[in-house]
Amino acid sequence: MKLLTVAKKTGAVLKENVPRFLRNNFEIISTKRSKIIGAVIFIITLLMVVIFSGAFTSQAFSTRWVLLAFALSCPIILGLCAGYSIVIKNELANKIQHIVVLFLMPIVTITMTEALNNIFIYNMTYLGFFGNYVIVLIFYLIFFAITGRLGLSYLIVNPVLFGLATAHSYLMDFRGTPFLPMDFLSVSTAVGVANTYNYTPTYKVITASLIFIFIIIIGVKTKTPKFTLLTRIISRTFAGSFCAVMLLLFYGTSIFADIGIKPDFWNQTRGYRNYGFVYNFFCNTKYLYMSEPDNYNPGEIDNYVSGVVSGNEEDKTPPPDNSYTKPNIICIMNESLADLQVLGQFTTNEDYMPFMRALSENTVKGNLYVPVIGAGTSNTEFEFLTGHTTAFLPSGSNAYMLYVKNPIASLVSTVEAQGYSSYALHPYYASGWRRTEVYENFGLNKFTSLEDILDISLMGLYQQNGSDADYLQSLIDQYYPGTKMLIRQYISDSYNYDLLIEDFENRDKSQPYFAFNVTMQNHGGYTTSSVNFNECIYTTSTTKAYNKTNKYLSLVKASDDAFKELIEYFKGVDEPTVICMFGDHQPSVESAFIAEVMGVNDLSKLTVEQTQSRHCTPFIIWANYDIEEKQIDKLSSNYLSSLVLETAGIKLTKYNKYLLELSKTLPVIDTVGYIDSQGNYFKWSDASPYTVLLDDYEKVQYNNIFDQQNVNSNIFYIDGFSPRTTTGQTGE
Repeated sequence: MKLLTVAKKTGAVLKENVPRFLRNNFEIISTKRSKIIGAVIFIITLLMVVIFSGAFTSQAFSTRWVLLAFALSCPIILGLCAGYSIVIKNELANKIQHIVVLFLMPIVTITMTEALNNIFIYNMTYLGFFGNYVIVLIFYLIFFAITGRLGLSYLIVNPVLFGLATAHSYLMDFRGTPFLPMDFLSVSTAVGVANTYNYTPTYKVITASLIFIFIIIIGVKTKTPKFTLLTRIISRTFAGSFCAVMLLLFYGTSIFADIGIKPDFWNQTRGYRNYGFVYNFFCNTKYLYMSEPDNYNPGEIDNYVSGVVSGNEEDKTPPPDNSYTKPNIICIMNESLADLQVLGQFTTNEDYMPFMRALSENTVKGNLYVPVIGAGTSNTEFEFLTGHTTAFLPSGSNAYMLYVKNPIASLVSTVEAQGYSSYALHPYYASGWRRTEVYENFGLNKFTSLEDILDISLMGLYQQNGSDADYLQSLIDQYYPGTKMLIRQYISDSYNYDLLIEDFENRDKSQPYFAFNVTMQNHGGYTTSSVNFNECIYTTSTTKAYNKTNKYLSLVKASDDAFKELIEYFKGVDEPTVICMFGDHQPSVESAFIAEVMGVNDLSKLTVEQTQSRHCTPFIIWANYDIEEKQIDKLSSNYLSSLVLETAGIKLTKYNKYLLELSKTLPVIDTVGYIDSQGNYFKWSDASPYTVLLDDYEKVQYNNIFDQQNVNSNIFYIDGFSPRTTTGQTGE
């Protein structure tokens, strides 16, 4: 009874005092305008969630209904937050509240960015959460130091982070790799293919958008309390000084890197998942600058090369007599060409690359390890043409966009030094990856691009009419009747090879012929069908139908058919000709398919061997005359052009010989790590007996790319030859 009496008295006191406390210290205010805004936000956000509710219900994870319930409750919360404001009457409490909100807001921001990163903050490591928190707080403090207004800091920082994280979310869906700072430099290239993807809002985008709207409402409603002039000066000075010190320590020293605050260079996708988007994206900005290798000395470059070649620099080419003719050399980098069975076994209704598998006579073929997955074509192209590896460049960087700013030694300079003409063909926009400028610096004679193949205004009409592949096909039928030019919205491999053959037939026959061709048919965006595309391949052993994968495999079958046509043509050519064809990277198809065939649940937790398999594409070197047949299990793309030159039997630079010797010890060097001749796999963070060898290779490469004033021409060029600064001709 006594307890009951005490409880009643306590309840009566609380009932009387709590309302009084709330009345005396808090006030709920609103205006007609704010209520209208709140109602509009409620209606718009509710419609957004309802219209795109399928983005939640179509998911396979068990919490999809909880996430949908959260999304459906958000419009009410957002409407109330926009329509009404709670005012704290006590001045000191109001100031404390703003400080508390300042330290809570980074958590809300991280929740927003990680929703787009497809993880919850409780899935992050402690270091990852702390790193994201500090970075967001620093951004807030920087703009507070500049403006003196906390609300404005929220309104400046969060739209930027939301935009970056949204780009990351779509890039992960489209290409399977994260958004890195270097991607800003490839915006013009990305715009050219952006219309081939599906931008329907995902559950990640919807969830993050709701959180973003909440943050914007808070930012608009946050009014910085009136502090004294001295307090404002001290607080802004402290905020600015703190940020300056942190940024100086991060960018100017290795303190943070030494304690583990750095990107996961070996597996950026895993790093973004474990440590969060903001943390990884901005940690990567530290590595945009290419620093000189430790103990680099241009005078030692010749020693590094000679130490590997072991003085064996005699010319292995046939003696110059009337019986020897330098073979024509055609190199084809086939867009997204891969045999996905390197990931794991699966069956299809019919073989999707029967000709390539069967080709064996006068053929060298095998598995090529490339630096990228799903995108980043030009980095593979750079490795092939130069013999350099992007593994020594800042993680996520793009060599064409950043580093090929001057004439540079390459496969092109090597063949041109021996009297070859040179031709480049890419049936898409010339500006992609700065190819026009890069090809000039390589010294290519002529470059044919999409602008030279068709009336480019048709592409404008196509884009203005919803980027519908069938509409583009109708335009082609109208302006180029009877021409089988396209598969989907891209120039087909078959038509691409027709253009190549046409140039070959019209060449200057007084010179041996060199051509470098980058195809376009298999480019990503495997979501839509088209009247000009025969989808004939589908998997028969997977647990469900993977539409993107089936479309992709059907494209590979079309590539196989086209390559057969090309080889059949050159079988009838009397002049000796060598053709090299290789894939630039694996495609970005369903992650669920990749996980299923690899037998894993989480693609961010692959072993080094499994990760390397995702970087594997096929390569074929074929000749229309007798050459030694070989099957090469492992070779990285930085070695391939030297192998082509050796197969063709023409003169090699010292650098070519160096690479061929190096490949005998380390047949694979890529952005994942490296593989030695005994089949041992290494990550870049591993201690290994090859450290000195790799350090020397990095210095040799640095000399050619970055140290133009001291470049060792005797290593990279033949007989003092150097590339021209202009192509002399672009287009037809």
